[in-house]
Amino acid sequence: MAERWANGHSSSILCLNVNKDGLLASGAEGGELTIWSEEGTPLEHTLLQKADDVTSVVFSPTCSKRLYASHGETVSILDTRCLKEPVEHFHVNDEEINCLSVNETDSLLGAADDSGAIKIIDLESKKLSRCLRRHSNICASAVFRPQRPQSLLSCGLDMKVMMWNLQKARPLWIVDLQEEEVNEHSTGQLFNPPLAHSLSVSACGNVFGCGAEDGKIRIFRVTGTKFEQEAAFKGHSLAVSQVFFLPEAYRFITGGNDGSVLLWDVSNELGKQKSPVKSIHRRRTRMPNTTKKLDKINAECSNEHVPILPKLTIEHGEKVNWISYAEIKGSRRILVADQSTSISVYPIAEP
Repeated sequence: MAERWANGHSSSILCLNVNKDGLLASGAEGGELTIWSEEGTPLEHTLLQKADDVTSVVFSPTCSKRLYASHGETVSILDTRCLKEPVEHFHVNDEEINCLSVNETDSLLGAADDSGAIKIIDLESKKLSRCLRRHSNICASAVFRPQRPQSLLSCGLDMKVMMWNLQKARPLWIVDLQEEEVNEHSTGQLFNPPLAHSLSVSACGNVFGCGAEDGKIRIFRVTGTKFEQEAAFKGHSLAVSQVFFLPEAYRFITGGNDGSVLLWDVSNELGKQKSPVKSIHRRRTRMPNTTKKLDKINAECSNEHVPILPKLTIEHGEKVNWISYAEIKGSRRILVADQSTSISVYPIAEP
């Protein structure tokens, strides 16, 4: 069923990104970086300095030939036409970088690392602009919001999801997934804590999803300077390693450590709902006489009462390291990187 793109790597592929021209970049263990054509042919290949694992790759949104890659504590800027020598290096992170994100004006680059910090690089001055420190554990993912170049979302193994305005040094809003789970189950202990692994934001910039260790997918909506949870539902039997929004606001794909890749469309279930779940803000706000009402709304929205099911299930069979999406010759495709040295390409069957 899957098409396999091979001969581009000799070690496990860790990350993927597609540019607006259809080129695919992939990073792998041992510093390997490869550029692929939309037909799956390797075009360029290089080995980055020190042979540190390439943990994240992202194309510039304004210049399709410019590629950012993280390896170890370093960010390199490369030209896809000639990968042999990076155009620029940045070494501002103190520990291994897990995720890169660039805003849509290509003026700011965010690099989230194992220390929990997110370093913001000003790409015009080529200097460190800001260091965001609020996560108490590994920051697994940080993503700029489309249409809002100064707004960033982050999540980490401290089980917190945060929204930042880069003009401030502190997060605007924080949701603690652990406190929400404890409240939901009315117990003081979680056997499978919701360590947050992945974030993805829809094209509108106001809807985003988070994948966590407990196998749940959580969908949030941003309203002003805060965000509220619209739904939380079980998607995988093991950790959700990847979430990736498609061009439609409530359509996304997820990948998990259980070896499955799922396509979701929750527009009917959530698109018209406005039912917030209690958020843990840095300043708690009192909401008298609303707790019972919120609990009732949340119960009605939970998948225990109205199951939310995937529209497509792909039994990939291997732990998913990264997922992406591309339109190849007018056909929609899901791209999957796993523990192997090849990329799996699955068609999205349209209803």
